[in-house]
Amino acid sequence: MTTDGSAPWLIVGLGNPGKEYAANRHNVGFMVADLLAARIGGSFKRAGKAQAHVLEGRLGPMGPGSRRVVLAKPSSFMNLSGGPVSALRDFYKVDTAHIVAVHDELDLDHGTLRMRLGGGDNGHNGLKSMTKAMGPDYHRVRFGIGRPPGRMQVADFVLKDFSPTERKELDYFVDRAADAVEALVIEGLEQARETYDS
Repeated sequence: MTTDGSAPWLIVGLGNPGKEYAANRHNVGFMVADLLAARIGGSFKRAGKAQAHVLEGRLGPMGPGSRRVVLAKPSSFMNLSGGPVSALRDFYKVDTAHIVAVHDELDLDHGTLRMRLGGGDNGHNGLKSMTKAMGPDYHRVRFGIGRPPGRMQVADFVLKDFSPTERKELDYFVDRAADAVEALVIEGLEQARETYDS
């Protein structure tokens, strides 16, 4: 799919719907999307037939430097994210390379950020579903949550809330991840990585 230049970037925060999951490590993508929505000054609304909540707006400084974006939070569960995201891609006529998935990453220390275009899913069910639906050629903003302690199962770890110690810096890290998303869509991947990859 090619875009005409007026198509927006599609920024997808990955997570699970429902209050019981809201503060889980697996839902950090939703946290970043919520902060970006606050910066735009709008609220999410249900997206027609797509299983998602969306907000349309602009990121960046006023004027020609800003970028049109659609923020999205799939309302399906994490492992079914691909359907809603591909439906939004088609509706808004977004090139796959202009999709950004913001997600938790086990192989990075808590709060560490990495950005890349394409690649594997590293066992992440949200990415696995997106890649199955659209192929791998979308951007990822990977938010480190670290590995589970001891013998705790990965599924139990990601579906637990951030620890009290982690929460002390969580707002700062979420803010930094939102900055990284803005830099990615406005300045491009390489420039954003120079500043935010840690």
